[in-house]
Parts: sequence; C-alpha cells; structure tokens
Amino acid sequence: MNAFPLRRLLNPSVCLLLGLSLITGCGGGNDGGGNGGGAETGGGGGEASGDTGKTMFLSIGTAPIGGTFPQVGGAIAETLNNHKGDNNWKAQAKGTKGSQANIRGLDKGELQLALSNSAISYFAVRGESGWEKAYDTRAVVTLAPNVAMFVTTADSGIKTIAGLKGKRVVIGPAGAGFDMFVGPILEEHGVSMDDIEKVYQPMGAAVDMLGDGSADAAFLGGAVPAAAISQACASFETFFIPFDPAVRQTLIDKYPFFHPIDLPGDTYQGHPEKFEGLNVGSMHLVTAAAADEELIYQVTKAIWENREEIAAAHGAGKAINEKNAARYPGTDFHPGAIRFYKEAGLIKDEAGDAAETETAAPAVGEAEDAAASDTEAGKAEAEAKE
Repeated sequence: MNAFPLRRLLNPSVCLLLGLSLITGCGGGNDGGGNGGGAETGGGGGEASGDTGKTMFLSIGTAPIGGTFPQVGGAIAETLNNHKGDNNWKAQAKGTKGSQANIRGLDKGELQLALSNSAISYFAVRGESGWEKAYDTRAVVTLAPNVAMFVTTADSGIKTIAGLKGKRVVIGPAGAGFDMFVGPILEEHGVSMDDIEKVYQPMGAAVDMLGDGSADAAFLGGAVPAAAISQACASFETFFIPFDPAVRQTLIDKYPFFHPIDLPGDTYQGHPEKFEGLNVGSMHLVTAAAADEELIYQVTKAIWENREEIAAAHGAGKAINEKNAARYPGTDFHPGAIRFYKEAGLIKDEAGDAAETETAAPAVGEAEDAAASDTEAGKAEAEAKE
C-alpha cells in the first residue's frame, strides 16, 4: 500500500528550505509578514523557545461551521495555549473556507498552521487536479479518518452513486476542494462531475437543503461521528448511498489517501446495520515547508504530549496515537515533525525495520479502530450533555 521511504522525506531540497525564516504574523494577509517574520513577532528559531519575550501568533486555519475542522482546530489551539512551556506563542483557530483556502493561506503567510484533508494536500503538493502550481506544504500530524459518503433522504429513490446522474448534489463549500476526492469517487462509479448539478454549500446548509428538498443528495462526513450526518439523521429519515465494493477497492488501490472503513451499526441514528465506508482523506495538520524547524518541533511535541486533552475536546484527538500520528498521508512531513517523531520512536532511522511501515497507509483494522474510537467518544460526549 504505497509505502513512503523516509529517505524521500529528508531529501536535500527539503533540507535547504530550513534556512528560510520563520513563518510568523497574526493571520493578517500580505502586509510583508509573509514567511519572513516581521519586527513585531520575530523570525528566528530562538523565538520558538520564547527567548525574546515577544509573542508569536499562530493562526490555525480550519473551515466553515458544520464540519469537524473548527472543533478540532479549536482544541489544538487551546491545547497549545495551555501547554506553552518555554514557547511564547499564542495560537488561535481561524475560520476559513476549508482545506484549499488553508493551503493557499499557508503559502501567503496568512496562516502558520492549518487543517487539511490529505486528499486535497496530496494534489496540492503535486500541482495536480486543478491546482495552479505545486504548493510547498508539509504534514505535521495525521489526525482522524474523514469518513464521508453521499447522503440522501429515504424517499428520494436514489439507491446507487450512478443514480446521482442529473441530480442536484451538494459537494461541499466553495473553495474547500472537496471536488478533489468527490471527483474520483464519482468517476470510478461512471459519473462525471458534469453529470450532476453541483451545489457548493457548507455541510450545515447541505443538511437544510436535503431537509427542504432543494438538494437531492449531499456529500457529508468528517471524523466519526460527523456533526452534519448526525444532524441529518436526527432531522429526517436518511439513506446512505453505498459504494460499489469493487469500485471502492479500485479507489483504495489507485490513491494513497483512500482507505476502507466499516462504520459499526448504530453509529448514526436510524442506521442499525454496518456501513462499508471510505476514508476519503484523513484530516491532518499541515504547515509551510519554510516554517522554522524548531517551531514545528515544539508544536508537534506539545500536541503529542497533550494529546489526551485534544481527545477530551473532540474524539478526533484519539487518532493522535502511536499507529497514526506519524503515518504518511500522501504529503511529506516537515523536518521539525520528523525530528520529534524520531526522538519519540514513532519514526525509525532509515536503516530500521519499521522505517517504511511507520509511514505506510493504515491497515483496515487500524482504520476501523480509529473510527470506532471516535464513535465511542462522540456517544460519551452526547451522554454527558444530556
């Protein structure tokens, strides 16, 4: 399964990027802060350990309300602020249009960290599937599986993905880049993006459109349980359009970011049977290749050592574990993250037996474990609220 040798992670071109200055700034845009670090926030590696006493602002790009990104980004920001150690940083989750906007925000220096879907990052770093250039984005930590599917109402009459032809389908927020994983899914099922009437709306709005009949289907998901799917199932009778088993396997074989996940029965209200689902690209935290190595080392360390706090805020944090955090998501890891993961024993030396298996795609069982953990966490959170 698309193992990724460590030697590619440490290629000379990546190492040369470490000489660039620290990404800093307050998420404010193209005012010269960029990747260089202005006088107010500083640009050297020493800032990461709070040597100058000046506050370093870390804007974390998330997504529109209704998905999992805002919740997880908020949990990461709060954890970084609660566990600064000697690092004089202030982290803040920032609402954006999603993965695609986040990657561009990192490139412009408007964001220092961001959440992205690994499928979207995969194409971004390669300059493919509609990206106008190859973006120098690097992974920091692999998070929860993004388990998504086409959802419709029980009385819509749509029973297969092929049946979406000619239908009005919500495929995510404009600019978020959902097309990059929705497109391959449709195409392998014999449906082109031009065969459907595409609607771009956030997931919360998509659920409303399903409910009032202004949309025939919507592509919904996130870390399990996804808020939008839970909302839909609680609001009206839903039908999860199944993936063709052979097509699902083709997608898994063809792309490194697709992985199989079976959702246990009763994961969502009104669905007592197991659903043979698909991880359409794990959520992961990313940064720019030019980000300071010491800063990203410290960020990765703080997230890892306080992962239970993130998991307590959202079930997706349970995926920050020995099997998953340093798993190759289709995008090279940042050298600062690699340094920490090697020290923590999550990535072995190149000569080690586990060098490739540590960065390989997850096995089915491991992915199912992550999904089940998120499900249990979500149920516990719901019970606590009641």
